[in-house]
Amino acid sequence: MKKRGLADLFFLLLVGYLILPVLATMLYAFASKWNKTILPEGLTLKWLSTLFQDTEFIQAFGRSVFLAGGAVSIALLIIVPAIFVIVLYFPKYEKWIQMAVVMVYSFPGIILAVGLIRVYSQIGIPMIFVVLGAYVVGILPYIYQGTRNSLRNIDARQLLDAAQLLGASKRQAFTKILLPTVYPGLFAGALLSFSVLFGEFVLINLVVGSRFETVQIYLMKKLSTSGHIASAVVFIYIVLMGLLTFVIAIVTKRSKGATNL
Repeated sequence: MKKRGLADLFFLLLVGYLILPVLATMLYAFASKWNKTILPEGLTLKWLSTLFQDTEFIQAFGRSVFLAGGAVSIALLIIVPAIFVIVLYFPKYEKWIQMAVVMVYSFPGIILAVGLIRVYSQIGIPMIFVVLGAYVVGILPYIYQGTRNSLRNIDARQLLDAAQLLGASKRQAFTKILLPTVYPGLFAGALLSFSVLFGEFVLINLVVGSRFETVQIYLMKKLSTSGHIASAVVFIYIVLMGLLTFVIAIVTKRSKGATNL
């Protein structure tokens, strides 16, 4: 019992160590003044109101959504069909996708940024499109794993064969039977990829910089001018990621329930 109590105490201390800075930052976003007391001397919505009235923040938020959403959309249109074909019809080539997934993890952001600048800066391609392409490749592990798990859970190959035996064409079996079945897994993978790309800072900052200001670059700029505004940005980011996590959990739970049925 004593060991169990010490373990629980250690766990609570660890949770407090991780959560308290986040809670303090979120609380600072609503603090009118917080200098000499443990808790804020007053609460206000001034900083959030100021933030949403700032056109630079709105534009930065829109750019982040555009980059993350665009990369996820391209991945769903190009990478997912390729994974479908390889997993279902050419499983012996799946090892090459797994190798590509490992390679994605092996390149640090700074090294990748330097390589992209050296290769593409003299070609004339806008660097924002280079970053977008790098984002598409960067989310390959999340898209691949979500798609592969969905296909394996339902035994997709047998499902397609059964649909074709019952008279459905390959196109009908794919669009009306396979896609609706694996959709929850794909949707969860897409949301996870979006959340990862939305918070990306190193690549976009080094390759493009302030010429294409995203939320993370805007946050970095505000850290040196207004701690309250920076905390408000962090608060909005945490709320957005919390909502995405909640949706992913619901979709994953429904997907598991449907698979068990």
